[in-house]
Amino acid sequence: MSIFAWLDHSEKQRRQMLEAIDLFREKDTRDEMGIAGIRDAIADMLFPGTGSLQTRARYFLFVPWMYLQFEAARVSSAEVANKGRKCEIELINCLADSSDPAGTIGIQARSSLQRIPSSIYWNGLKLWRICHFPGSQAEYHHSFDRKTAATVRRNDDGELVGVVARTWHANLPPAAVSFPSEASFALTGAEARYLKGRVLENHRPSLLAFMIDRDYVDADTEFVWVHLASQQLPIELRRQIEHARCFSEVMHGGAILYNLFLGELEPRRDAVIENCEAMLEEWFALLSERSQVLTNWDREDFWKLLSEQMRPPSIATHQFVESWCRRVLSGNPATLRADEGVKRLIFNREAEIKGALARCNNRRSREMWGGDAGLGRLGFRWSNARVLLRDISDGLVHGHA
Repeated sequence: MSIFAWLDHSEKQRRQMLEAIDLFREKDTRDEMGIAGIRDAIADMLFPGTGSLQTRARYFLFVPWMYLQFEAARVSSAEVANKGRKCEIELINCLADSSDPAGTIGIQARSSLQRIPSSIYWNGLKLWRICHFPGSQAEYHHSFDRKTAATVRRNDDGELVGVVARTWHANLPPAAVSFPSEASFALTGAEARYLKGRVLENHRPSLLAFMIDRDYVDADTEFVWVHLASQQLPIELRRQIEHARCFSEVMHGGAILYNLFLGELEPRRDAVIENCEAMLEEWFALLSERSQVLTNWDREDFWKLLSEQMRPPSIATHQFVESWCRRVLSGNPATLRADEGVKRLIFNREAEIKGALARCNNRRSREMWGGDAGLGRLGFRWSNARVLLRDISDGLVHGHA
């Protein structure tokens, strides 16, 4: 049995731990090489307020609507978490029966759901300034007794001396009277304009704002740099997206070789080896196709960009990424497969991160390994952001007033 515990020092720390637990189950996003900090810094820069578990844009409204109902009903701090869970389970059942249930969080788990939507969207609600409460969701729940006691403060003579701080944005579109017993993911025109406005007002320099402000047209693209809009970016966004693309392409080979090298250890996994060797050939072809750009990749500017975002990586992470990039970009990538130094670099990095649980040194961990750890190329939450953009765009074009 594994137990995760942490002190509730900050919402950011709590969110990072919860996301780490959830992402551990997802082969495309697990962090085997210790580069999650860089991955998340880039994703937050390009698509602020998004999360890897977010599914649909209207959750940015469902959550405040629920809590506004609780505030109006003067729900107590002792009751709010339980009432919130019941409301969110009711919402799951309603959305699951709607004409467009795709993206319903918890549609399989229903009442046994562990991560409820409000916890998944809490940080995004704060970053988009829909939620003004300064603390964690748990702290918000604890504040309910104070929050619902009065909306204004008066002195002993009845004179107004202050107003209780508003938790939710003043211009939030109202919920339908039937919410949450009736709901869908379709945004009205007013709701879509509101969400667009939140992004533009609070994150104007981001790629998310750029795309949402230019009549977004959806396209089935695996990576944002393939989307047509990425060919029309201003200089700073072009800088960001090129660094993101280069980092994704160069680091992908590390994940492939990690799985391949593990497959060669006992118990040997021939199917894994065969799959990874095929992926390796595809990676070699990608490096060849992008050879000139990757060779000229300005990594000094890449690290500068992360520092500008106030998200510089640890020294150990910086050194590992630099070591890997030099090996990939300074010679023939095809030699990496047989390079014992490359294997040591990758396995030493895993051991540094995981200690005794590192698969490279722990047979039991390898026996429990699925054979596809972190094999997906880094997309920096584009798949999540794309759905949000599509929902908002549809609401702007087709939503009723």
